[in-house]
Amino acid sequence: MKSFEYAAPKTLKEAAELLGAKWGETEILAGGTDLITSLKQNITEPKRVVSLRNIAELKGVEIEQKGLRIGAMTTLAELAGNKNIKEHFPSLVTAANGVGSPQLLSVGTVGGDLCQRPRCWYFRNGFGLFAQHEGVSLVREGDNRYHALFANEGPALFVSPSSFGPAFVALGATLTVAGPKGKTRKIPAEKFFQAPKSDKERETTLKPNEILTDIFVPTNGLRNATYEVRHRQGLDWPYVTATVAFQLKTGMASDSRVILGHVAPVPWHSPGAGKALNGVKVDGSSAAKCGEAATQGAKPLGKNGYKVQLVKTAVKRAVLAAAEV
Repeated sequence: MKSFEYAAPKTLKEAAELLGAKWGETEILAGGTDLITSLKQNITEPKRVVSLRNIAELKGVEIEQKGLRIGAMTTLAELAGNKNIKEHFPSLVTAANGVGSPQLLSVGTVGGDLCQRPRCWYFRNGFGLFAQHEGVSLVREGDNRYHALFANEGPALFVSPSSFGPAFVALGATLTVAGPKGKTRKIPAEKFFQAPKSDKERETTLKPNEILTDIFVPTNGLRNATYEVRHRQGLDWPYVTATVAFQLKTGMASDSRVILGHVAPVPWHSPGAGKALNGVKVDGSSAAKCGEAATQGAKPLGKNGYKVQLVKTAVKRAVLAAAEV
């Protein structure tokens, strides 16, 4: 890797002032589980790396009147072991534990998970964010078994690698980011992710000089669950995930949301699946219909058609898990 300046500020204000105005000038170091690999592979070559490890205000889980606030530097293990999160947000616990490795759980952070770069093997091997060579899409013409099933008409064919993204979107979370001069802004989780249209953009709506500080998750009584389909346990990313959240009264679902992971450049909201679940009794039959509806709009590439069936299965099992059927 190329040499760079290392900074470890103790306050959020200091950290924001150390960031550059363009992507690639500086990089933020949280747990480092993604950035260190990116540095070694020369995917990014910043002039400065800004570590957040000494900023206490970015760590921990706080109980508030209407929900929970999770610091961006909270580790996956801390989140998974939190009593209140276990009680109200089992979908987040499943997402954290799915990482599988004790080392990654103890070092990786919630904010780092949301901001990690794509795992697309073309991107990781130096062919750029859109994986093109001499004007030809390597993804469309090559091995695309792990690529996007939805929203794959544009140049971005990778899938969002975030474990927590689908769950935070389903739960209606709000993310807070801090920029220069102490300015902050709040971003609904569903608007935090984006499919970049040029290689000058990234996969989130964060600006180069902004820092994700915390995530607020409202406690509103939604039943919720995440189900992941994996090749194996351990150091591997899922093929497909599904997070569902809904109100449940007398066995009937309402206010349903179904968010898919690892099938699109962003956590994929399936309004048709939510509609299919609303107003019906949650059982095996309705869960299966919900899963079927979640595949609406799927456009398989040459080698990822198997994901269609996995979407059906993941959604069905997440619905039943959330309802404890």
